[in-house]
Amino acid sequence: MFETAELRRSIDRATYETLLPKLRSNLLRVQNELYEHKAFPVLVIIGGVDGAGKGETVNTLHEWMDPRYLETNAFGALSDEERERPDFWRFWRTLPPRGKIGIFFGSWYTRPIIQYVYGKTRSAELEEALQRINTFERELADDGALILKFWFHLAKKDQKQRLKSLERDPDKRWRVGPEDWKHFKLYDTFYQVCTQALRATSTGHAPWTIVEGYDAPYRYVTVGQHILERVEKRLTSQAPPVSQPPVQPPAVASGPRYTTVLGTLDLTPRLDKQRYDKGMNALQGRLSVLSRQAMTRQISSLLVFEGWDAAGKGGAIRRVTRALDARCYRIIPIAAPTDEEKAHHYLWRFWRHLPRAGRVTIYDRSWYGRVLVERVEGFASEDEWMRAYKEINDFEQQLIEHGTVVLKFWLHISQDEQLRRFQEREATSYKQYKITAEDYRNRTQWEAYETAVQDMVERTSTEYAPWHLIAANDKYHARTKIVRIFCKALEKRLKG
Repeated sequence: MFETAELRRSIDRATYETLLPKLRSNLLRVQNELYEHKAFPVLVIIGGVDGAGKGETVNTLHEWMDPRYLETNAFGALSDEERERPDFWRFWRTLPPRGKIGIFFGSWYTRPIIQYVYGKTRSAELEEALQRINTFERELADDGALILKFWFHLAKKDQKQRLKSLERDPDKRWRVGPEDWKHFKLYDTFYQVCTQALRATSTGHAPWTIVEGYDAPYRYVTVGQHILERVEKRLTSQAPPVSQPPVQPPAVASGPRYTTVLGTLDLTPRLDKQRYDKGMNALQGRLSVLSRQAMTRQISSLLVFEGWDAAGKGGAIRRVTRALDARCYRIIPIAAPTDEEKAHHYLWRFWRHLPRAGRVTIYDRSWYGRVLVERVEGFASEDEWMRAYKEINDFEQQLIEHGTVVLKFWLHISQDEQLRRFQEREATSYKQYKITAEDYRNRTQWEAYETAVQDMVERTSTEYAPWHLIAANDKYHARTKIVRIFCKALEKRLKG
């Protein structure tokens, strides 16, 4: 694979000086056009061998392009904050919004390759890591991202010469350390592993471009022209997203209704006030002890609350948090996305709020809006919400593999009970803010939402993150069941 990047190709200084003004001008032009139309995000992945000019190329791109629309993220050893979350958290949170270019210097490829070369992982783990990378890049590409991947290569003798040359230069010797020479001794192993990694991850939506690092002007022009051509081509083929008609919501099928998983849920269980108070006090005491043990053991928890309007999500959340240390949990209420959130992949805003080790994050509504409200109301196309099931499953699997306790609750009530609660809110002055005309309008979409919930449970209730369907016509019963489920999940995780 790398043979074509060992030809010692170069560009003479005169040719370079001739090409440079036009190249820089065109890069600025397409960069401004990209930002003006907020067309799509561009991810520039920089990888390759030590001494091949990766850092100099990144610095050169910053000189050539508008820094307002360009951001570089350099990834080294994991920080404590990053170590406490799934591996891809550090990358999701730095993704560029639509209209901007993000350079990733040291990316999601670095750690899997180095760990395998140094014998910290086996072949199966490397293959699994590469598959996860492909899944990640596929999700970003499906959402419109343009992914440009550059691998800088040097022949073994040229790398050795480059490292020695840098060491001899008083102004540059700081760039060569013991780790660089340690990597050089493993050059042949790196060569083999990197060949495997590039072949496995060079896809149609995110192909690799191998850049020969022998000559600085050559690599600068090669990278600059490739960025220019790929961005310009995408801009030409993709009309700016203006004056486009909204996606029409799917029609609700007429005819007899079929039985859904919600339709089979028994809504009759009830608890009287005395039994509820006694049982809840005991459960909250149990949860308080367990949550502190989880904090000591650095076990994180993530709770998702979904359900009908007025189903009691807020009340259930308050019964959970009363048992928790206020310093150790966060509640993330999810509403319509902001402009910043709309400019990113829909999962971006959820990745950002993942809990640190030992902490609890509670989502009051969640990423499931993609396959619920966005599906029913037509805010997402069928292709978008259909592929979201797999994207969500992969997201949750990464949380579980990291050791996070993941609990998903759907609070179900009958239509009659919902109407009663709506009317009660209207009649109570301090609850009137909770009820709007939108709540009544949503009731007309009950069947469409019930169908969406059926599909959601069928496709995302996995063995590692199952759905808990809570009969919530009686709030006492629902709250008690939710706190008990959380206690049991923590007990199981603490024993594991």
